[in-house]
Amino acid sequence: MSRFDFSPLYRSAIGFDRLASLMENAASNGSNGNSGYPPYNIELLSENQYRISMAVAGFARNELEITSHENTLTVKGHKTPEQQSRNYLYQGIAERGFERRFQLADHIKVTGADLENGLLHIDLVREVPEAAKPRTISIG
Repeated sequence: MSRFDFSPLYRSAIGFDRLASLMENAASNGSNGNSGYPPYNIELLSENQYRISMAVAGFARNELEITSHENTLTVKGHKTPEQQSRNYLYQGIAERGFERRFQLADHIKVTGADLENGLLHIDLVREVPEAAKPRTISIG
């Protein structure tokens, strides 16, 4: 009996509770340009709070753009070209632009972002409206 590894499904989907939704979005995420750069972590801080941390060393605040539209969070990095050329003996620090997209579940909202020590932290929270919460029906 083989076991399935669902860990790739959790790399770019945040806040989903239904496996069917995860699989549908994972299939559509293959063509959105997500590569291994820049590396990132997704943390569950509490039952309804999440944090994405991305390693964006070398990027200034004005070179990063975060947008949230419908259920997609997009993080872009645009490197400003340097005026002087450098003669590298070895260049291990990537200085290229990037675009990374994350699919967000319903009711996931971005609450803030901060750049600290080369890490971009994006905080998210699940805010389920009262009308969408389950309610108990009393039997009369």
